[in-house]
Formats: sequence, C-alpha cells, structure tokens
Amino acid sequence: MKATYFDGKNLNYDDNYPVPQPGEALVRVNLAGICGTDLEILDGYMKYHGILGHEFVGTVEKSGNPDLIGRRVVGEINAGCGVCDSCKKGMERHCPNRTVLGILNRNGAFAEFLSLPEKNLHVIPDSITDEQAVFVEPLAAAFEIKEQVSLQPQWSVAVVGDGRLAQLIIKVLKLTCPNITCFGKHQSKLVGILTDGVKIKIGIESSDEQSFDLVVEATGSNSGFSDTMKLIKPRGIVVLKSAIASRENLDLTPTVVNEITLVGSRCGLFKPAIDALATGMVSVDSMIDSTYPLEKFSEAIQHAKEPDTLKVFLKP
Repeated sequence: MKATYFDGKNLNYDDNYPVPQPGEALVRVNLAGICGTDLEILDGYMKYHGILGHEFVGTVEKSGNPDLIGRRVVGEINAGCGVCDSCKKGMERHCPNRTVLGILNRNGAFAEFLSLPEKNLHVIPDSITDEQAVFVEPLAAAFEIKEQVSLQPQWSVAVVGDGRLAQLIIKVLKLTCPNITCFGKHQSKLVGILTDGVKIKIGIESSDEQSFDLVVEATGSNSGFSDTMKLIKPRGIVVLKSAIASRENLDLTPTVVNEITLVGSRCGLFKPAIDALATGMVSVDSMIDSTYPLEKFSEAIQHAKEPDTLKVFLKP
C-alpha cells in the first residue's frame, strides 16, 4: 500500500508498505487531516517512529463485525490493552499499555489502509461529508472540555491561540458561554473567528490581565502558557489543550500564588462531535483549506506549517 513513514528524522513515501495484519478492522482511508500534533511529532514529540496521522475518515473493508463492512467510519485513536484497571473502568484513553493511532506504537492514517479494533469505530451518517468527518476527532477533543469543566454561561472566557484546535474549541464553548475572547497572532485567522461572534485581540492589554474565569491554552507554545497565566483570574480555571514539545522550563509559580486550577485535557467522546456535525450545531466548513494526494505529502506538510493555514487533508 501507499504510505508515508516517519523514521524519527524524516518523513518518507513508500508505495509498497505492508498492509496492516489481520486481527482488527481494516479500513481504507478516504481522507486524513494534518494536525498540530503531527507537526509536533515531526519536531520530536513522543519520539514516534511509524505512519503519522490520527484524524481520518475511511471505509471498512474487513471486519469481524459484518455490519461494519462497507460502512464509512471514523475512529477513536486510543486502543487499550483491555485487562488493566484503567481499561476495566472504561478509561482506555489512560491505559498504560495503550497504543495511539499515528502517535504511539500504532501506524496511523497517512496511508491507504489502517487498522483499529471494531469498538473504536463510529459509523458516519450520510449528511456528514468526508471533509467534515475528518474533524470528528479534534472536535471530540474540544467537547471534552464540557465533560471536565462545569461551564457557566456568565463566565468570561478566553482562548489563547487562533489555529485549528483553538477555532474548534471556540465553536464548542460558544454553545454555553457567549462571552468569549480569542487572543491570537494571525489576522487572517482571527477574522474567521470573528464571524462566530467572538471578540478577537492581538496582544494582551493591561485591562485583560486577571480578568477571565476560564482560559483555554491552545497554542502549544511556552509563550501561550505565559499569556494564559496573565489572563486568568485568581482561583480561575485553566484548561491546557495542546502538547508543548518545547524543552524550555515553564514557570508554574503563578498557579500556586493565585491558586489556579489546571485541567489537562486530551481526547474526547466521539458521539457529541458526530451529533454536532450531523445537526449543523457546529459548522467546520470555513476551516477547510486544501487537499493533497498522499504522494505530495511534503508539500502538504509545508503548507500546514504556514501560520495562516487551516485544515489540510491528505488523500491516499
């Protein structure tokens, strides 16, 4: 099969890569998305070797469940061992022995085929396009905030970051909290956010400091974390939504002095995301950027790295 393989230093194309072995559902990848985590991995995050990509939509070709064969699906990316305490409690996402699609000990979606356990797969309704379906995984991650934090409509909320994940987070938070300000760096992205009825700012003013009940950090950078600490009120809640691959030290002193609650937030349940897309409660069409054939993965990666770029797809 066609695939791209990361050897720890370089991303390489192989048109004769082995097809995943039997034992799980075999999915032909229709479309895969490039996300910030993929770009972080290319910079050394997770020390991963293998096929990248965890945002995808595909068609089931082989499965022990005949009802899945031929169906269009997306997939939860964490596969637990099934026998540890975390798995027995239904927390496969925190299984110490888990594999993670395109991130940890499991080949991902930048290929013609991938494999996942049948229980990880979710059938996508016809009302959702392939491009929209690729957003299910990151949108589920955005909905996870609502699972972890009891959002209050009267809260003043800030999102630090204006990229792909930040924009999805804003769309989800807006369902509960109308007073949202996005702090970003790229005017073109912020204009798109403005259409959601969100206040936008480039740079923090003195009047912004310690004025938000909830701040979501979605930049993946040390500077974003520093800005987050400036914005949050004493005893406020900070949600850390992006992996920071930087080796620099982070100053956590303000979290102690101001008694800040830090919430680490990662993957989320797929059903709320699928329902939101199917009903039109959340629209992602404005975030679709461009599609590249898998053979042009290098051009796609470079385009995805550009500051003004939104969602870039690879099509095997």
